[in-house]
Amino acid sequence: MALSTKEKPDVRKKVHEVPHKPGVYLMRDRFNRVIYVGKARDLRKRVSSYFLPSKLAVADIKTRAMLDAVWDFETHTVRSEAESVLLEGKLIKEYRPRYNLSFRDDKRFLLVKIDMSEEWPRFRLARFKKDDGARYFGPYAHSGALRQTLNFMRKKLGVLTFGRGSPTERELKSATYQVPTRLSQITAEQYRERAAQACEFLEGHSREMIATLEEEMRKAAGKMDFEKAAELRNMTEDLRSTTKPMRRFTRGSLPSAIDPLADVRSLAEALQLPRPPVVMECFDISNISTTHVVASMVCFRDGVPDKDCYRRYRVRTVEGQDDFASMAEVVRRRYSRVLLEAREMNSEAAEFSQEETVEGLRRLEEKTPNAQPPTSNVQVGEEDRTPLVRLPDLIIVDGGKGQLSSACRELQRLGLHDLPIIGLAKEHEEIYRPGRALPLQLPVDSGALRLLQRIRDEAHRFANAYHQLLMKKRIGESILDDCPGVSQNRKNLLLRRFGSVNRLRKASVEEIAATEGIGPKLAQEVHRFLQRH
Repeated sequence: MALSTKEKPDVRKKVHEVPHKPGVYLMRDRFNRVIYVGKARDLRKRVSSYFLPSKLAVADIKTRAMLDAVWDFETHTVRSEAESVLLEGKLIKEYRPRYNLSFRDDKRFLLVKIDMSEEWPRFRLARFKKDDGARYFGPYAHSGALRQTLNFMRKKLGVLTFGRGSPTERELKSATYQVPTRLSQITAEQYRERAAQACEFLEGHSREMIATLEEEMRKAAGKMDFEKAAELRNMTEDLRSTTKPMRRFTRGSLPSAIDPLADVRSLAEALQLPRPPVVMECFDISNISTTHVVASMVCFRDGVPDKDCYRRYRVRTVEGQDDFASMAEVVRRRYSRVLLEAREMNSEAAEFSQEETVEGLRRLEEKTPNAQPPTSNVQVGEEDRTPLVRLPDLIIVDGGKGQLSSACRELQRLGLHDLPIIGLAKEHEEIYRPGRALPLQLPVDSGALRLLQRIRDEAHRFANAYHQLLMKKRIGESILDDCPGVSQNRKNLLLRRFGSVNRLRKASVEEIAATEGIGPKLAQEVHRFLQRH
C-alpha cells in the first residue's frame, strides 16, 4: 500500500480535545515519525496557534515546512511548567526530531551536588550525575531560581556553596555564614549538621521556612515597604520552584508509541528468522576524518538498548577511509574475542568443530540461561568470572552490499557463518541479506523497520560520540606541541606516564622529572608552561 496516496487528515478537529494544562506536544508526519516536540504552559492555546490562518500567514519558512509535513499530533499533560521543560528535553533526546534545534547538543539541566564525605561539604552545581558517592538533587528546570535558592541557603542556613575544600579565611570571617554563629566559631562536625539540614531543605522540607518568608513579606507590605515585600515574594517563588518535588522522566516513563517486543516479533517475521532476535548487535563506522577512524557496536536486548554491552573501537589496520575494510576489522575483533572468551570459560567449547561453532555455542547458552555477552573491555575479578556465553540473534551492519560482504567474510573465517546478519543502507532504508541479490524494503510505518532505524541511529550516535571524545583529547594534547623542549617522543613519554594533559598539569615538578627522558630542568619548564596555559 502506498502511503503517499492517503489523504492528509484535518488535525484541527483534534485541537478542541486538547486540555488547558501544561505539557508537551509531539507533531508527527505521515509515516508516524515524530518531527517536532514542543512544550506549553497551556497546551490548547499553544497547539491551536499553529493552525490559525493569521499565524500561518506570518510564520517563518521552517514552521510552514513543518506544518506542511504534520499529519497528526499528540499531547501529554504534566503537573507544572517546569516539568514540561524537563519532559520536552527528554523527548527530544529520544526522538531527535528533524525540526528541533534545542537540546540536540545533549543539553543537561542543572543538578546540585554535595559530597558528605568531605570535611566541609559544599553545595555545588553539576550537569551530570556520577556514581561517586555524592548526593545529587534535581534536575532543576529554572537555573535562575536555583541560584537564588543557593544564595538563600548561604545566608539562612549558613552552608558553603561553590568552590572546593575547607572554608577560606574570608568565608570563616564572613557574616553571611552566621546561623547563629560564624563558621570560624564552629567545628567541622557542627557544620556538617548545617549541611544535613540544608539537604532536608532541598528535599522539600521547606514549608516552615517559606511560611516565615511569607509572614515577613506581609509585614513589609503592611509597613508600605513594597520593595522589600517584592523581594521576599520573588524569593518565596524561587524557593517553591526549587524545593517542589519534581518527577524524573526516565526512558520507561516517557510517552511513546513504541512497543519494543512487538517490533522484535515483527522483525523476526519480516526477516524469516528461526526465532525472535532477543539480542541484536549493530556496527557503525565513523570516519569523519582520517585522523581517527572509529567504530561502535551497540546492543539491543528485547528491543531496547542494553548500554552495559556497548563497545567502541579504534580502527588499527586500515589506512585512510575504507568503510569495507574497517567493518571487516571490527567484526573480526568482536567475534574472535567472543570465541576466545567462550573457549577460555568453557572447556566444552573445545569439543565442537569449526563447522558447528554456532551450534556449539548455542548449546553452552542453554546451559547458562542467564548468560550475558562476554565482558570484553571490562576487568573482572577471578571470583566474579562465571562461564557465560551469548551470541547475538541478529547482527546488523550500517551500510549496503559492500559492508555486509566484508562482515560475512570475517564471520565465515571464524566459523560463524550461520549467524543471521543483515546490512541496512540508509539512503532508501534497504535491507541487504547474504545470498539475496535484491534488497528487502519494509513498509515505512512498520515496527520492524522502526526498530532497525533505532538501533542503527544509536550505533551512529555512539560512534560519533567516541570520535568527538578522541578529537577533544587530541586537541588537549596538542598544547604540549607548543612547550619548548618537548619533542614528539617526550610528549608520548609524558602522556603515557600521566594519561592526560589534565593529570600532567596537576603533577609536581618532582613527579614530572621522574619520567624517563625528562630531566629536572625540562620538568620545571613543562610545569611552568602548563600553569601559564
